[in-house]
Amino acid sequence: MKRIDMEPTHELHGIHYRAGHVFPFGASVIENGIHFSAFSRDATSCTLVLYHQGEAEPFAEIPFPDEFRVGNVYSMIVFDLDIETLEYGFRFDGPWDPQKGFRFDKNQVLLDPYAHAVSGRLVWRQKPEDNAFPHRGQVILEDYDWNGDKPLELPQNELVIYEMHIRSFTAHPSSGVKHKGTFAGLVEKIPYLKELGVNCIELMPIFEFDEFENSKGDLVNYWGYSTVNFFSPKAGYAATAPFGMQADELKNMIRVLHQNGIQVILDVVFNHTAEGNEQGPTISFRGIDNRTYYLLTPDGYYYNFSGCGNTMNCNNAIVRNVVLDCLRYWVSAYHVDGFRFDLASILSRDKNGTPMMDPPLLDSIAHDAVLGSCVLIAEAWDAGGLYQVGTFPAYGRWAEWNGRYRDCVRRFMKGAEECAPEMYVRVGGSADMYKGRTVAACVNFITCHDGFTLRDLVSYNEKHNERNGEDNRDGCNDNHSWNCGAEGDTDDPEILALRLRQMKNMLTVLLTSRGIPMLLSGDEFGNTQFGNNNAYCQDNEISWLDWSLLDQNRELFDYVRRLIAFRRAHPVLMALHHDTGYNATGYPELSFHGTKPWDLDMQGPGLCFASLWAEDHIRYNTPEDAFIYVAVNAHWEEHRFTLPVIPSGYRWHLAFQTDGFSSEPGEEKPLKDDGITLGARTTAVLSAKKTG
Repeated sequence: MKRIDMEPTHELHGIHYRAGHVFPFGASVIENGIHFSAFSRDATSCTLVLYHQGEAEPFAEIPFPDEFRVGNVYSMIVFDLDIETLEYGFRFDGPWDPQKGFRFDKNQVLLDPYAHAVSGRLVWRQKPEDNAFPHRGQVILEDYDWNGDKPLELPQNELVIYEMHIRSFTAHPSSGVKHKGTFAGLVEKIPYLKELGVNCIELMPIFEFDEFENSKGDLVNYWGYSTVNFFSPKAGYAATAPFGMQADELKNMIRVLHQNGIQVILDVVFNHTAEGNEQGPTISFRGIDNRTYYLLTPDGYYYNFSGCGNTMNCNNAIVRNVVLDCLRYWVSAYHVDGFRFDLASILSRDKNGTPMMDPPLLDSIAHDAVLGSCVLIAEAWDAGGLYQVGTFPAYGRWAEWNGRYRDCVRRFMKGAEECAPEMYVRVGGSADMYKGRTVAACVNFITCHDGFTLRDLVSYNEKHNERNGEDNRDGCNDNHSWNCGAEGDTDDPEILALRLRQMKNMLTVLLTSRGIPMLLSGDEFGNTQFGNNNAYCQDNEISWLDWSLLDQNRELFDYVRRLIAFRRAHPVLMALHHDTGYNATGYPELSFHGTKPWDLDMQGPGLCFASLWAEDHIRYNTPEDAFIYVAVNAHWEEHRFTLPVIPSGYRWHLAFQTDGFSSEPGEEKPLKDDGITLGARTTAVLSAKKTG
């Protein structure tokens, strides 16, 4: 029997409806109907617009009666709608006065900010016949059977993050998957991820965006850092989207990843939207409540701390709730394990764009009940010049992309001896920046989607973005790269050998440093973007991973795979603390050495150093004490390293050497004497084992 408060009270052209219950916002399925709820502070009225899927004209428009409005919220229940064929939007009426921030237009049908699916781009790069993106909301049933799955909650310090673009990962013909460039395609590559050893993937934006935004010829909005809707998965990334199954396909991908011990972090963009500046399109927020959702100048223009035309008013109470509701939804409905926040420093700005000492949004995210176990990673800078690496408001929860680690390692490895003192601090977990936090606050990386791939970092002195159509003006100019003697492709065996060593050198340092390591997908087998360091618009072989390189560069892949396994086997490298003092082994937990033991000017320039890790078996619950020695020769000349004396009964074994040797666990090569000679620009990792 229906409850009395669920009976229709109104009727329009045969459609029955009644007042709603304010929350939740958006469209949600209830008994015999759909509950719609939307907010606008400044609108004078709101109309619900209903479409049959794919049709240009609505089959019904239902104005919200005044009694359906509570405060600034319009809500109603509409009965007996066909969920599978329904599309919907809202019209908001109100003043048009851009100088005062009002941009209402009752003729514009607007996308619900809380829509759980969006029509118009169901197949990647396939435009509707009218060449428009309708931006209409769709309703989905939250009935996916998770079979007991939940977010994995792996210890954050044990993560090895693998950043990827869903489409780039499998779009290339060489990927060998059935559904290329999709969530389903990634599932087919899970055995590869397991073999590599990563336990966390970080997905570039998968919220709904329009790949044809600002497109020119073959250039598209490829990366997706221009969100159309925060609550909807990108339909074009799902093979099953034409059947309305994009949500289930994504959920299945996450569930199978979890079954294989791999977490999922989403790269989220709350700093701006696809609506751009005052010349941009009106899609959703601008027409619903422009003054609430965006940072506006006194004369109604858009502050642009994002570099993309507008800036979300994130510390407004309403916008803050949108962000929190979105994050909670992805954790509860999609079981994601965490988030990386694009240009996160914007989230600390107030309504005038001024950085806040205690930003309420960052505080709320850090202490939210639903998000309590999530990984939270900030890209701690923005396009307005705010750089907060090491000083981002943390609340005991936030980690940061450590851009200073990236720059230091790049410069040192190409021969910048003045970076040596900083290198020691970065290898140890950047205590100068994160002393008041655990080492898990520090996400170390050498490369990411934004910039050169690792192979290009050692193959190009200059960026080569000519195909982006901006006369090579776009992209970063300060890459700290080195082509090793020739720009781009070469057949010179000496240059190729040097490039391989340099890639291994940087990966060795990355995976033996304290902090969470992050790899860019494809770096493990030498993927190239042909010198393009800003491939945001390239949906082609520039961006796609060429899987044929995996066979060509199997040596590099095996080296990385073994390094990850080595890291996992030694918890001292993953410790949460910054403590480097003496432990029960009788040695400092971390010490630095020159080519001679215990002889290093920690404040002077240099290109040769070694780190010695002493792993106390009691502290780390391992079978026995262990010692790890990482020798780095970034000089262009050969150097011999004399090894530190270790306790009686132990013997040094070679685990890795970047000029040709890497071992599986248990297959390390015993050394014959008390030293090791490293050729030019070579790194080695040694471990001490008990003999007999």
